[in-house]
Amino acid sequence: MHEQLQRDEGWRIWWKLTRPHTLTASFAPVFLGTAIAFIDHPIRWGLFIAMLVASLLIQSATNMFNEYYDFKRGLDTEKSVGIGGTIVRNGVQPKTVLQLALLFYAISIGIGLYICYETSWWLAVVGLVSMAIGYFYTGGPWPIAYSPFGEVVSGFVMGMLLVLIAFYIQTDTVTGLAIALAVPSMLLVAAIMLANNIRDIRQDTIGGRRTMAILVGRPAAINVLLGLFAGSYVWIIGLVVLQFISPWALLVFISVPVPKRAIDTFRRSENPLEVAPAMKATAQTNTFFVILLGIGLIIGHFL
Repeated sequence: MHEQLQRDEGWRIWWKLTRPHTLTASFAPVFLGTAIAFIDHPIRWGLFIAMLVASLLIQSATNMFNEYYDFKRGLDTEKSVGIGGTIVRNGVQPKTVLQLALLFYAISIGIGLYICYETSWWLAVVGLVSMAIGYFYTGGPWPIAYSPFGEVVSGFVMGMLLVLIAFYIQTDTVTGLAIALAVPSMLLVAAIMLANNIRDIRQDTIGGRRTMAILVGRPAAINVLLGLFAGSYVWIIGLVVLQFISPWALLVFISVPVPKRAIDTFRRSENPLEVAPAMKATAQTNTFFVILLGIGLIIGHFL
């Protein structure tokens, strides 16, 4: 049996519950926002670490809510691909998963209070709204993940908003350049969610979801994914041509083979197990692109 469908033991049960391949959607935006701020401001490392930890906790908790509510709605089974499998394969009580998600939220709230104390209490409102969206992504009577708007919401909150918050806590402001540089992050986080939905089209259709991938069909959804990848790179070219950022930002093009691998894999197979590498490549695209962009911005500043 494929390793993704095997029962796990010990720490692997809880590690897979966080769905680690999605955690780049938390790390990369915080890194990017901080890198943009570093161009003109010294880094407040305590705030950076606090923001990073809180973001990872919220993303992990969101994945746990996903695990819990998909099980409750009968969408997940022991043969489901792409899930933590904590409940349906490893026998962990659903209540335990829900309680752990709430614990992660509680810890992130505590970290958020520190961030607000050091910066602005308005961030508390933004943080609470973001956490509510994380819960209602799969929780509540009308889950966002079951609708055609999952990519839009996750892209904006995780890809755009996290960058701007990370930038704000370092600089006490939000600039047009920061917003512009957050656009590729927004597109690539949306790509992670879309890749997940492309893989799960068959299972999600049976489960009653109405994701964008289901509505437009698999071939068109793959083309949309390609458009999200291409749009990220073209956007950086535009910013360089308009001289808003240094040509060093074009370092992002080193990562081009990674999204190409994701698209090729999706076009080659529809089997959920066989397209698992495409999921990994999509998450890696986000990570590599953002890290290379941050490095390019910093090099361009010093040169």
